[in-house]
Amino acid sequence: MFIFACKNVYVELSPQKDLHARNNASMEASAKKDQIKRSPPLSVGDVFGYLVKNAFAFTVGVMALVHLGLIVIFLLADVLPLVRFNCLSVIVYIFCYVLCRFGHIMPAYFSIILEVTVYSIVSTYYVGLRCGTYCFLFSIIPIIIYFGCNLYTGRSRWNIVLMLILNFTTFIIIYTRFTQEPPIFEVDELYMLILVIYSAFAMIFSTMFYNAMYIYSSENKLTILEQKNRQLSAVAHEDALTSLLNRRGFLPLIKSLMADDDESKFCVAFCDLDDFKRINDSYGHEAGDEVLKHVTTTIREELPGCDICRWGGEEFVILLKDCDLLSAKAKVERLRKTIESNPTSFFGKQIFVTITIGLEEYQAGYAEPEQVIKKADERMYYGKQHGKNILVFEDEHQD
Repeated sequence: MFIFACKNVYVELSPQKDLHARNNASMEASAKKDQIKRSPPLSVGDVFGYLVKNAFAFTVGVMALVHLGLIVIFLLADVLPLVRFNCLSVIVYIFCYVLCRFGHIMPAYFSIILEVTVYSIVSTYYVGLRCGTYCFLFSIIPIIIYFGCNLYTGRSRWNIVLMLILNFTTFIIIYTRFTQEPPIFEVDELYMLILVIYSAFAMIFSTMFYNAMYIYSSENKLTILEQKNRQLSAVAHEDALTSLLNRRGFLPLIKSLMADDDESKFCVAFCDLDDFKRINDSYGHEAGDEVLKHVTTTIREELPGCDICRWGGEEFVILLKDCDLLSAKAKVERLRKTIESNPTSFFGKQIFVTITIGLEEYQAGYAEPEQVIKKADERMYYGKQHGKNILVFEDEHQD
């Protein structure tokens, strides 16, 4: 026989009034609070994020500064041809910066490689191998690889290998060509040492910096990918409004319990809010959404540890694990009373809502999760036809 507890339907409905004005006032107050909030301190991740985003412009700027330093060194060493050459290099990098600002990265990429290659040859010709200016060839290897991997895709990435081969070939030519040949300018030992240290520092800094950039960007991409995967998983298994499980995420939970060899008891409660359409019509859909979220919070608080599904619209399905019919009906009846007596606050309005619940205990004869849910749904529908705001269940132990 069916047993159900019944309460009179109690839904307080008022016409929509001043809703938009209050909504706008609330949004303005929230905006003012946001302006008052202090911005968080700058972190290392923020710095690296900015550098990765503006990597090419930063590289061009650093290269221009490097050549400004070389202008000073060669000016003090009285090597005027290289002073003029480095002035030309600075102009090249200013032009490259302009290209970067307009999004023309590929021409700037080749300009850097070409400029450094020519500089290494010309500077070695004027001051010799002992000054170590050929080390700049090695400083652009990380640049060739790092930016090349972003600019090229697929088979075109073999261009990176080709450029590395040309870079190493240039080094071999320089080293074999100028090993025995005396330089045009005999640089003082002090400035020679400065040039060696300066060139070596450029090479080491470039290697360390672009490795750090690569590590950060790789980890950041992995983190973003993991976040997107979690979001996609959430979208696939969760309801966007309430963050409850949807059918795709909920049904496997019941199926796993049904396949459990321990024969653990569980019950399924099918819940439907009473006269929900009237709430939407009277207060608007925003109010309806607030009611759904309020009911969701109430279910979570009253039934901790239970799996909850937004089945559709204003329907909820609750899985009560390790729970027989006797304990389940006590919990669900308490939930019904709590929802009935706790209205949703919406811009000064108190919206009362009631819920009709059908309860079914799992039996061995059920083969699929949908069969248990369908039986609970039938009980809920029976309650809708007999007054609403009730819990309906079948107790086989009573006559």
